[in-house]
Amino acid sequence: MQYDVIIVGGSYAGMAAALQLARARRKIMVIDAGLRRNRFAEHSHGFLGRDGHAPGAIAEEAKRQLLAYPTVTWTEGKAGKAARTDDGFHIETEAGESFDARRLILALGVEDLLPDLPGLKERWGKSIFHCPYCHGYELNEGKIGVLAVGPVSMHQALMLPDWGSTTFFTNGTFSPDEEQLAQLAARGVVVESTPVTSISGHADVNLADGRTVSLTGLFTAPATRPASPLAGQLGCALEEGPIGSYIRVNDTKETSLPGVFACGDAARAAGSVSLAVGDGAFAGAAAHRSLMFA
Repeated sequence: MQYDVIIVGGSYAGMAAALQLARARRKIMVIDAGLRRNRFAEHSHGFLGRDGHAPGAIAEEAKRQLLAYPTVTWTEGKAGKAARTDDGFHIETEAGESFDARRLILALGVEDLLPDLPGLKERWGKSIFHCPYCHGYELNEGKIGVLAVGPVSMHQALMLPDWGSTTFFTNGTFSPDEEQLAQLAARGVVVESTPVTSISGHADVNLADGRTVSLTGLFTAPATRPASPLAGQLGCALEEGPIGSYIRVNDTKETSLPGVFACGDAARAAGSVSLAVGDGAFAGAAAHRSLMFA
């Protein structure tokens, strides 16, 4: 059986793309590995109509609604191989299943490559975050930290004072110059250059000189990479962003390979649930148009 579209990735972007195609009565396959990027967070914020809901609950309800459409097939598993064929695309899962489609949408998501610091991984999505729009408000203007990973952290440090009093832990990864120090001072940011040794408690930053700075929340900017190698296997061009590579798309979310579309965090320099859903809806509609007017 050949599907009209295979969507690799069943999180917010992938399901939003699938919904547009399902409503156009197209035969689609969603292949999902079940690893949403925000699975570590208890609540999702900033998504209109579902602000403060649990990420898993949002995804489960979206999936239930999507599977009510009879032309949608859902496969749980990880897509391991992708190739172009004479009349479309061929996907193989790591479990050995094979599927074919005329179009392909990559909603792969990304992996966060966290700083190697004791205590950080266990608190990721709970008291340590990357997006102030997603988690800053709930810190109630408390004491906030920014853990530097490089020059990109300067931007984060300048943003965070809108959500609380901010300390910038440079941690040997970034040294602000005089102009940058003046910018930080103008925003009321305290610069702490003593190396960080670990994170403990709720969000307690332990320093090499024995001091501990207790925070309401800590932010950092982990490097990211697409959570699947499929784009590379297909030869889709990538862009290099401030925190990692992402799939290059045009204004219709089509990649450099005709017939392959991409959406969500894997196809933009930074993302959120709201942006992923918007991207997915656009990619799904664009893939449908490409089928109509092939």
